[in-house]
Amino acid sequence: MSENEATLQIISNETKQYISDLGVVTPSIYANTFAKFAFMHDADLENEKLVTDELLNEKISLFTNMQNSTSQNALKLSESTTKAICAIKDKDEIVLAQVLQETQNLRAEIEKLKESIYRDPLTNAFNRKWMHDNYLDEPAQKFTADGTLAIIDLNYFKLINDNYGHIIGDKVLVFMANQLRKTLGNVVRYGGDEFIIVCPASSSPQTALEKLVKLREEILKKNIKTKEASFKVSFSIGTEAFKEGELLVDIIDKADKNMYEDKVKIKKVVTGI
Repeated sequence: MSENEATLQIISNETKQYISDLGVVTPSIYANTFAKFAFMHDADLENEKLVTDELLNEKISLFTNMQNSTSQNALKLSESTTKAICAIKDKDEIVLAQVLQETQNLRAEIEKLKESIYRDPLTNAFNRKWMHDNYLDEPAQKFTADGTLAIIDLNYFKLINDNYGHIIGDKVLVFMANQLRKTLGNVVRYGGDEFIIVCPASSSPQTALEKLVKLREEILKKNIKTKEASFKVSFSIGTEAFKEGELLVDIIDKADKNMYEDKVKIKKVVTGI
């Protein structure tokens, strides 16, 4: 990903987060908000069309490859099924063994395809689609079981990008995803520098909070080193229990409020990077 693409994605995420609290969003409101965040990042919007075209071409290429892989796998499955039917009729154990091997290979290909659909390409954390498909009843966006949701938001991330560049910022996101996976397991990259962890009912909000606070303390003892300097990384935490049938948006709103309360407290202790 080029620096222009990374900047455009960051501005887009900040714009979406800002307008999410607005009841009505017109094209002019979105454009003005986007322009405001672009100005804050000193972004050159003259190259916006070029960068946008590159991002679209990348997405179109990804979907085309997925479509081709799906078509090829469907064809292989059809051929294997036909061979299996004939082998069963003829009691041909050699052909049946070949079909078994082909089916196992096909399963491996399908698993690879699922990984590409459900993973964030930068951090290798799960993405929103994975969370929605595994925990929500679509299209109602309601949880299908009880559990705990934890929101993790990096502190001073804009400062890191401004001082050290977006490449270092990307490395920090990868570092955070890896650290979070050690603590609670299934990590979802929900937005720019925001992660979500969905825990089972056996893990209470307090338990999840305690584990994440311990991880935060461990990370604060480390220095992230670049060629020119080093800095520290911290994050804010918000947890909230949910019940089967509750709306995702309601739980995220509650966890968000808890996270911002934590952010106020932690920023009094950790005043920068």
